Amino acid sequence: MLHILIYFYFSTTKNQYMTSGTILAIIIIYFGILILISNFVSKKDSSNDAFFKANKNAKWYLVAFGMIGTALSGVTFISVPGEVGNPDLQFKYFQFVLGNAIGFIIIATVLLPLYYRMNLTSIYSYIEQRLGVVSYKTAATIFLISRTIGSAFRLYLVVIVLQRFVFDDFEVPFAVTVLISLALIFAYTYRGGLKTIIITDTLQTFFLVSSVFLTIIFICNSLDLGFVDAFETVKNSNYSKVFFYEDYLKGNYVWKQILGGIFVTIAMVGLDQDLMQKNLSCANIGEAQKNMFTFTGIFVVINIFFLSVGALLYLYAEKNGISVPMVDGVKRTDLLFPEIAFNHLNIVPAIVFLLGLTAATFATTDSALTALTTSFCVDFLGMDKAENQNKPNAVRTRHFVHIGFSLLMFLVIIIFNSLNDKSVVTMIFKVASYTYGPLLGLYAFGLFMKSKTVHDKLVPIICVISPLICFLLAKNSAVLFGDYVIDNELIIVNGIITFIGLLLISKPATSQTKF
Repeated sequence: MLHILIYFYFSTTKNQYMTSGTILAIIIIYFGILILISNFVSKKDSSNDAFFKANKNAKWYLVAFGMIGTALSGVTFISVPGEVGNPDLQFKYFQFVLGNAIGFIIIATVLLPLYYRMNLTSIYSYIEQRLGVVSYKTAATIFLISRTIGSAFRLYLVVIVLQRFVFDDFEVPFAVTVLISLALIFAYTYRGGLKTIIITDTLQTFFLVSSVFLTIIFICNSLDLGFVDAFETVKNSNYSKVFFYEDYLKGNYVWKQILGGIFVTIAMVGLDQDLMQKNLSCANIGEAQKNMFTFTGIFVVINIFFLSVGALLYLYAEKNGISVPMVDGVKRTDLLFPEIAFNHLNIVPAIVFLLGLTAATFATTDSALTALTTSFCVDFLGMDKAENQNKPNAVRTRHFVHIGFSLLMFLVIIIFNSLNDKSVVTMIFKVASYTYGPLLGLYAFGLFMKSKTVHDKLVPIICVISPLICFLLAKNSAVLFGDYVIDNELIIVNGIITFIGLLLISKPATSQTKF
C-alpha cells in the first residue's frame, strides 16, 4: 500500500488537490472497514467480559502497537507540529515527551504489578479497598469528568478540520458534523468494546505511523531535500531548539517540562482507566510490562518525527508564502498542517494526512468511550460483581451507558467550540492538571501512607478544594512568586495539596485497609 501511494504521488501533478467530495468518500470507506472489523470480532462474543477486558487474552504486541494510536491522538498529529512555529516552543514538547517516557517506566514497574496482583477490572477498585467507598466513587467520578473533557477536546480538533475542509462545502452545521463523528465511533465500539478496539486500533496505528513517514517524504520532495539534507535543514532552522535552560520562570523551562511530563503521564495513563484497561487485557503482568516497555520506545521515536514534520511544514510555508490560517481573527496553528496538505500539496499527501489524522483521533476517542462505559458500569453499577454478571439486561444497560457518554461528549465539544481560542494541546494538558491532580494525590496517599487511611466522607471536599487552590495559584503565580509562571508542574502542586489534605483527614489504618 505504501509503495502504491509513493508511486502515485510521483506520477501526479501538483494541481491535483483534494476535493471535499473525495475526502468524504475516503472517510466513508475508512469507517466502513472499521465497522466490518467490529462486526466480525463481536459476532463471536459481545459479552461484558469481552467489552471490559477482551476476555484477558489480548496479545501484548497488538496492545503495544494499538496503544500508540490511543496515546498520540489527533492532538499530536496537528497541534504538536503546529506549535513548532512558536519561538518560545519549537521542539519544547520533546522535553515533555522525555518526562512521559520516565512516567511510563514508573507505571510499568510500580502500578501495573499492583493492578495485576489485585486482579482489577476498574483500577479505581484499589481506592475502594484502600481508602473506602466514598473515596472510590470520588476517584471514578474524577476519571469520568477528566476523560470526557480530554477526549472531547481531542475529537474537537479533528472535527474542526473536517468542518473547515469538507462539511462547510456541503453547508452542514458544526453540531451535525460532531454528531456524525460520534455516531460512527459508536457504531463500531458498542458491541465488542475493548476486544474490538485492540484490533481496530492496531489498524489505525498503522495508518498513523505510515502517514508520518510518508508526509516527511512528500514535504522533503516538495522542498527538494534528501533525508540527510532535511535533517541538517531542520537542525539548523529556527524551529528545532529542544532544551530551554535560560529562564526557570517561564513555562518552557526544561525541568518544569520533564517533571510535568512524568506526573501528567502517571496521572493521565497510570491512574486512567483508558490506557490501563488495555494493559489489563494481557494474560499476565509479564506480558503487560513487555507491552509498556515496547510502547514507550516507539512513543518517543514517533514524537521526534511529529516535531520534525512541524519544522518541515513551517519551512515549506516560508518558501511558498503560506500564512497560518486565521479563525475569527485568531491564528490557528492547529490548521497549518491540514491547510498545506489539502490546498498546497497534491492529492496523495492529502489522502495520507487524512488517513493519519482520522486514525489518530478516532483511535483515541473509541478507546476513551469504551473506558468511560467500563468505568461507569463497573464503578457505579457494579457489573463486575458476581451477583450482577449474569443479569439478562446487563448488556442492554451497557449499551445505554455507551449512548449516554456519546451524547455527553457531544455537548462538551459544542461548548468547547464556543469558548476555545488556543491550541488544543495547551488546553488538554492545562485541564488535565486540574482534573487529574486529585487522582495523583489519592494514589500517592494510598501507596505511601501504609499505616494510615482517611475519614472517607471528607475525601470529596479535599478533591474539590485542591483544584480550586491550584486555579488561584496559577492565575496569580507571576504576582505571588516573582514572575514565576506555573506550567505543566501544576499537576504536581495539585497532587501535593490533595495529599496534604488527605493527611489532615487521616486516621490509623485497619487490618482491612493496610496493604
